[in-house]
Amino acid sequence: MLLPLHVLGQQHFAKEIPAGNYSGICPLGDDLYALVDDKAQDDGFRVVRLRIDQQQGRILQAEDLGYRSSGMRNRDMEGICYRPSSHTVFISGEADNEVFEYTLEGQRTGKRLNMPAVFKKARPNLGLEALTYDSRQGLFYVTTERPLSGDTLLRIQAFGDDLQPRRQYLYRPDAPIDRKYYQGVSALCAVGDGRLLVLERQVKVPRLKLDARTIIRIYEVFPSENTQLEKRLVREFTTRLTLTSRKFANYEGMCLISPQWLLLVADSQHQFKGVLRDWFLLLPSSF
Repeated sequence: MLLPLHVLGQQHFAKEIPAGNYSGICPLGDDLYALVDDKAQDDGFRVVRLRIDQQQGRILQAEDLGYRSSGMRNRDMEGICYRPSSHTVFISGEADNEVFEYTLEGQRTGKRLNMPAVFKKARPNLGLEALTYDSRQGLFYVTTERPLSGDTLLRIQAFGDDLQPRRQYLYRPDAPIDRKYYQGVSALCAVGDGRLLVLERQVKVPRLKLDARTIIRIYEVFPSENTQLEKRLVREFTTRLTLTSRKFANYEGMCLISPQWLLLVADSQHQFKGVLRDWFLLLPSSF
């Protein structure tokens, strides 16, 4: 479903939430959310409280609860998910192509997903990006931003609650619109009924920045016995930077906050030059 920008309720909270490079988000319960920042000083995550009116589809209040550091160096954290059974979060890193487990205080537990060796073929800055957890099925799903070196399709890897690899699926990403656009998969989201949502975004930033734009597409796939996934477009919208509008948003994080709503967060490049913003966006999850 194509959604024009004027019907989208993008919101930002510059006074309440520190500027960042937010690339992933997940709910922790009790109005708490964990955010990963791919350029944060330390490995870890930020916790924020968002009070959301699900009748109106708006965030009413935002509060920063601080950064939870592991004490280790940043590893280009891109995706984050919460596992309720262990009360821990898992974070994917693009620099090391690993997914580590963390306590809610930000410390590593010493556990990680047992990544198949083939993911070491990820190209620089195009590695492990999107991560989600399906608590009903007890499955993690992770994928890279672009296909691995030598591949033409993305590999979406599933893992069980024992952190061991299960089935691997193949996904065909969209081709770039043209050479001016940067394209990649930035988020996965388990819906809870066996479906996965895949967020693809195409980004064009001219040299002078004006008329920069993003095209956001959310696809639905059904991991099953078939190795290659068939995708169906369920949401599409565009954001732009113009002389009169600063609503350009490079959405990189996505999570399900209830059966009715998805929550997206954008990477503002630390609110680049005071022009870009750390946008949040609520979208209906009914397709």
